[in-house]
Amino acid sequence: MDRHIICAVSELPPGQRKIVKVKGRSIGVFNIDGDFYALRNTCPHQGAPLCLGSLNGTTSPSKPGEYIWSREGEILRCPWHGWEFDVRNGRSIHNPHKTLVRSYEVSVEREEPRVETFQVSVDNNLVVLHL
Repeated sequence: MDRHIICAVSELPPGQRKIVKVKGRSIGVFNIDGDFYALRNTCPHQGAPLCLGSLNGTTSPSKPGEYIWSREGEILRCPWHGWEFDVRNGRSIHNPHKTLVRSYEVSVEREEPRVETFQVSVDNNLVVLHL
């Protein structure tokens, strides 16, 4: 599995997304309450740029006539035709076992400090710094 650095955690705050191109694929990376997820930026319905859609919630199963809104910010709605997908796993809301968007594993790694280095040599018992 290849590793691709997308951005620093501070560059992608909760509730935000970043769309990147990796190996010719457009992929949306999302920060949902501090957890990171990635989905292919293509709706399986008609190829819309899915990750440009709105992030919403959905209604939870409930009694007839009762509507309970939940999962705010976890449901991605296609900008063309309104198909909805769970950002956490790419499964559609209407048919999660058959309709899905490719999801990718995302990890957060510790950023290595950037240290500037210079070439040094010893010449006739003198230490020489090369800039």
